[in-house]
Amino acid sequence: MTPLDRFARLRATQETAWQMAPAIRAIYERAGMTPAHLRTAQDMTRLPVTSKDELLALQQSHPPFGGFLAAREEDIAHIFVSPGPLNEPHLRSDRDGHGFARVFQAAGVGPGDRVLNTWSYHLVPAGLLLDQGIVACGATVIPAGTGGAELQAKIVLDLGVTCICASTAFFMTLVETLEGLGHELPRAWKVRSALLGGEMGDWMGKRRRLEERYGIRTFSTYATGDFGLIGYEQKGQEGYAIHEDRLVQICDPVAGLPVAAGTPGQIVVTTLSPGWPLIRFGTGDVACALEIGDDGCVSRIGQIQGRVGQAVKAREIFIYPRQLEELAIRIPGVRAAQAVITCPGNREEVTLRLAVEPSARQDSLAQTVAQEFQTLSRLKPDHFEWLAADALAAETVLVVDRKSGT
Repeated sequence: MTPLDRFARLRATQETAWQMAPAIRAIYERAGMTPAHLRTAQDMTRLPVTSKDELLALQQSHPPFGGFLAAREEDIAHIFVSPGPLNEPHLRSDRDGHGFARVFQAAGVGPGDRVLNTWSYHLVPAGLLLDQGIVACGATVIPAGTGGAELQAKIVLDLGVTCICASTAFFMTLVETLEGLGHELPRAWKVRSALLGGEMGDWMGKRRRLEERYGIRTFSTYATGDFGLIGYEQKGQEGYAIHEDRLVQICDPVAGLPVAAGTPGQIVVTTLSPGWPLIRFGTGDVACALEIGDDGCVSRIGQIQGRVGQAVKAREIFIYPRQLEELAIRIPGVRAAQAVITCPGNREEVTLRLAVEPSARQDSLAQTVAQEFQTLSRLKPDHFEWLAADALAAETVLVVDRKSGT
């Protein structure tokens, strides 16, 4: 696709959005622009970067999509509800899981492969989008979803699974379960590849060790619930090649303007996909541009280096300060809450530090807090730390202990 083709598609997509999505129109009006002005990457920088927090706030004030939907109701196949909560439409016109077929094709997965998909099919987009991408590339899906390590380990052998889609931690749980049952790997299985989710610490080193130990090739993606696939790995290439339907800029997180290649900045994405036409959306992730395309947009990014803003990720789920604020509001006796993310072993752990009233009973509070936190964030806390009522500042915070990454 030539630069001219991409910007012609962008103008057409955004013109429809201008007519159907009031939030998109408002973005242009504030910048004194219309979609017709979008001719180059430089033109896009005249528009502000929209943050995930701003999208969440707009969806709360203008439910359910915050004024960003540019499709008819009958065009919507699914509505995903990601933590936040953030509502994301999935259109019937999508045939490859928001681009995920590209990931498997690049990894050599296709007809004849049986893929165990252990990502969640409940509310969040990961499971269904991966499922759709696997089917689109001609492979067979085993829709396992989350949990049940012993059953899933048995399925790997009984059904001759050749590819596993999992978080790195759950993949290691599967292999440890199989080895614990006496199976010698890699001799006992047919697995040749694994799509693994990223984590803190020396993740690339861990992948290389898994490849050597279990006779597989690992691959990964850069994707978000807002866009689906943004970037994917190519054999022998560093970082992630950008999907041609995504216009990516690496920007200063404050000024919102592109930074030089090799300089860390926020990943800002504009999509060419219709229906959910986010433009200059700040993902909150930090990376460097490795290559710039002929149209001035980034064509390859390096590994994700961290986050800007307030959200942090644990076990592939983002936790937001507002969720901790809501936790303290909902539960009598809890004055304030703090989440601390650590990685003492193969699995990221969430410790909730709770400032509680002197009269609060910790034993009865623990179960209530765990249930409410899981409702708000989809994550189970691993540990609790009980503090005096005035031990935490009024604002809730999240802390990532990166030194404990392995």
